[in-house]
Amino acid sequence: MATKQQFKNFDELISSAQQPVLVDFYATWCGPCQMMAKVLEQANSQLKGEVKIVKIDTDRYPELASQYQIYALPTLVLFKEGQSVDRIEGVLTAEQLVERVRQAV
Repeated sequence: MATKQQFKNFDELISSAQQPVLVDFYATWCGPCQMMAKVLEQANSQLKGEVKIVKIDTDRYPELASQYQIYALPTLVLFKEGQSVDRIEGVLTAEQLVERVRQAV
């Protein structure tokens, strides 16, 4: 499961990570986002040690959503060495997500 973590600077979080970071931009009111939360839990168990999963509530951090041009929810953005390397909009299965992440990293 993605863990809640406080951070002061999102750019620092993604650029200083030792492994790729998969960011789930979501909203609590979003039905597909709730479905994706379960998928992320399953994917996280398969990707342990390969990718760090971070959840960003777009209602609480609208400036980040704007900065990364998040117009649809859920949107997943995969960062590697601080750079966006893949972007997924909508819901996938855990198997599809794991395959997509492994291809990108």
